[in-house]
Amino acid sequence: MRILERSVFVGPSLYAHFPVIRLELDLGELEQWPTGRLGADYVDGLVAALPGLAEHGCSYREPGGFIRRMREEDGTWLGHVLEHVAIELQNVAGEDVTFGKTRSAGRPGVYSVVYEYVQKDEGIAAGELALRLLTSLLPEELRARGVVPEGWEWSSARDQFIRYAQRGALGPSTASLVRAAEQRGIPWLRLNQQSLVQLGHGKYQQRIQATITGKTPHIAVELASDKEETNKILASLGLPVPKQELVQSEEGALHAARRLGVPVVTKPYNGNHGRGISIRLSTDEEITAGFKAAREHSRSVIVENFLGGDDHRLLVVNNELVAATRRTPGHVVGDGEHSIAQLVEIVNRDPRRGIGHEKVLTRLELDAQAQMMMERVGYHAESIPQAGETVYLRSTANLSTGGTATDVTDIIHPDNRDMAVRAIRAIGLDVGGVDFLTTNIAESYKSIGGGICEVNAAPGFRMHVSPSEGTPRDAAGPVIDMLFPPGTPARVPIAALTGTNGKTTTARMLAHITKMAGYTPGLTTTDGVYIDGQRTVEGDMTGPVSARMVLADPSIDIAVLETARGGLLRAGMGVPSVNVGAVLNVQSDHLGLKGIDTLEQLAEVKRIVVEVATDCAVLNADDPNVLKMSGYTEARVICYVTMNPSHALVREHVRAGGRACALEAGVNGSMITLYDRGSHIPLLWTHLIPATLEGRALHNVQNAMVAAAMAFSLGIKLDAIRQGLRTFDTTFFQAPGRMNVFSEHPFKVLFDYGHNANAVAVMADLAERLDVSGRRIVVLAGPGDRRDEDLVAIADAVAGRFDHYICRRDDALRGRDGDEVPGILSRALLAAGVPDEAISIIPDEQEAVDAALRMGRAGDLLLVFADALVRSWKQIIKFRPEGAPAPAPRGDGVAAVPSVPAPVFDDSSFADLGDLVRDERGVRFSRESDD
Repeated sequence: MRILERSVFVGPSLYAHFPVIRLELDLGELEQWPTGRLGADYVDGLVAALPGLAEHGCSYREPGGFIRRMREEDGTWLGHVLEHVAIELQNVAGEDVTFGKTRSAGRPGVYSVVYEYVQKDEGIAAGELALRLLTSLLPEELRARGVVPEGWEWSSARDQFIRYAQRGALGPSTASLVRAAEQRGIPWLRLNQQSLVQLGHGKYQQRIQATITGKTPHIAVELASDKEETNKILASLGLPVPKQELVQSEEGALHAARRLGVPVVTKPYNGNHGRGISIRLSTDEEITAGFKAAREHSRSVIVENFLGGDDHRLLVVNNELVAATRRTPGHVVGDGEHSIAQLVEIVNRDPRRGIGHEKVLTRLELDAQAQMMMERVGYHAESIPQAGETVYLRSTANLSTGGTATDVTDIIHPDNRDMAVRAIRAIGLDVGGVDFLTTNIAESYKSIGGGICEVNAAPGFRMHVSPSEGTPRDAAGPVIDMLFPPGTPARVPIAALTGTNGKTTTARMLAHITKMAGYTPGLTTTDGVYIDGQRTVEGDMTGPVSARMVLADPSIDIAVLETARGGLLRAGMGVPSVNVGAVLNVQSDHLGLKGIDTLEQLAEVKRIVVEVATDCAVLNADDPNVLKMSGYTEARVICYVTMNPSHALVREHVRAGGRACALEAGVNGSMITLYDRGSHIPLLWTHLIPATLEGRALHNVQNAMVAAAMAFSLGIKLDAIRQGLRTFDTTFFQAPGRMNVFSEHPFKVLFDYGHNANAVAVMADLAERLDVSGRRIVVLAGPGDRRDEDLVAIADAVAGRFDHYICRRDDALRGRDGDEVPGILSRALLAAGVPDEAISIIPDEQEAVDAALRMGRAGDLLLVFADALVRSWKQIIKFRPEGAPAPAPRGDGVAAVPSVPAPVFDDSSFADLGDLVRDERGVRFSRESDD
């Protein structure tokens, strides 16, 4: 049994609309060994290792159903078992995951195992540990070599996994803040592997790091970290604090203790989480040991008066006390029969106790500090305390060291409440914790005494959210309400679109419209990430990483996400939902790759974008595969786009008050028209849209219609939509490789990135519709990783439409021999009836483009399908036709470059864009590979 392939989906995918991991698992000979044949011992061993499996319902949809299934005569296959074990391992580590699905991968013994995860690394490790556990339980003769390391032991591996998971998990405080944000509909992004989290998107974002917020003053954090300065500030305001001195040596600590009077407390000058603190020190030996313990965490050590009473944490948020907790150090209570070590073991059996922050409480440990605490009362680990006797194993009451917490919010005295608020305001914190010692929190410190021993700038929330006793408090909610007061926006509108052809142009059109409407758009496309029209990252950026990049940018207030097939298959979408999702078309391209062999399968992939749309799904009603997607979206509105004014379904949809965008014929040409809730809204004549070449480029007419429908569904005003479409053109600068036209030679050049039969056919149709007095010449190619039938279809799309054909290949061969692609194209052209003399094979792209340019004469039209976009475009605009006059010299003797009304760009703007670009993973590859 081995894992052949692993895919991690960070968002909506073919398998689920939330993060999942997919394993391709080869059972090998274990295909013949389902659990029924492996026997009861195997199942018993698995349940003993993971008792929580008894709660899995699975086939019978009730607790115990999964184990029942395993024990049946036929049992179930180990791929299915691995799915459940990977889920349960994450449950053991504290994650709430339940989803899994295992299906045959279409080959004997090979299974597709899908399971939910929260943390990527933890999810991957869960799958690997599940494989080891299942293998370790097999009879020796069935175990695959190398899967289970020598000396491997389950309980140790389980605990290591839990600790590994916790190191990567959000801490309990950060997790509670994230949950509170989710409850309020506020999106979030984790920005690092620790506790830095972005709440909200774009310009509405706020940041937290644990319980420090982006609004927490830096100086306040510095003050809270300086225990000596904090003590002085609070004392100057008349707040109760112990006397203290700062020392740097053991001798200084002893002198300070004598001046202050014993017992004393020693603690690090700038420590936290109770580390290095020693309390109730009276003898020189104890004070010296306490100094050394504190010195491990700080160069300077504070010696202060010991204050008696219980330790309380008072939590203040936005100048209000929201929770109060009494904390008790980790301890055991004697029963007169068991030793301290046995009592610790009994306490740790409490299901609420776990490793680190795994559970509400943390396990007790008999370590050096526990040994010191026992020695103080004359005990050791094997001592048997009397019944009812409390033996403390920690000097401080932190939950992370085994302490317990009791909520006392309802009984705190008003004076103590006001004291805590004053202390936090004095330091300047928006979120702060006051550590307050008193014998009775229900009585005023003014009458019974007490003191503030510390102020915390990043107070933990676990003790308040999940106290050992008492009422849990919503500590996180007030923080989120402070950062996002009711009515404050947290989300930016998100539009996502996909399709085989036209998605880049449409995405650019939509982003341009939003900019004309006054937004600051973030755009992801096949050639980079654009923020407010400026490219910030270069490369194919149509996957989840680029989506996250845009939403994390603090300047954007709307996002337009071009979403490609490759990214969806590799990692899913980068957002859990979008406001408006659109599918332009589903055409034959990339078939035979990554398990997608049919148009129906490709449609299922692209359908994900509208499955997660919440407000509106924009669908091309003229494409049957897209039209069927209306049954799979839960968007509140469906907007159909059609170039057929007689479309029966769209007509019924409009009559029922539905939304649509249709192309209607009029005296002055064709009008893009919107319908919504019974309203008929003429938008714009197609010949007024520069990108349509006076309405001749029908594919861009359709792209403009989709962009208009999406903009309308985003709530953008009609005038802004009209202005955006009228000012968007297909210059190389605005849409590189998308129907760019160069007219400064005696002949005209039409330049495009089309790389599938449909895209090539659309451009060939346009070439036929344009007025051409001379010849039509085409430079043709196809990606090397396409099937032979796809390359033949590309040739068929142009056959008989041009006077001369130049067949070439891309720089990246993608598994083909050097001349294989142009050879397939030329043979297909011949088979379609193109004369041999009308076909030239020039494999190199630069040489092919140069040959076409030299072939051009006045009145000709050259259609160039390019792969190296920047290089080929420069080749076209810098070409000098034979007999053309040389540029006239200027006064300084340098030849002047003739004025060309083409877009102005420099090399740095599109560096290396055509030949090779970097995708989100840093892999260099040719442009369309992630299309």
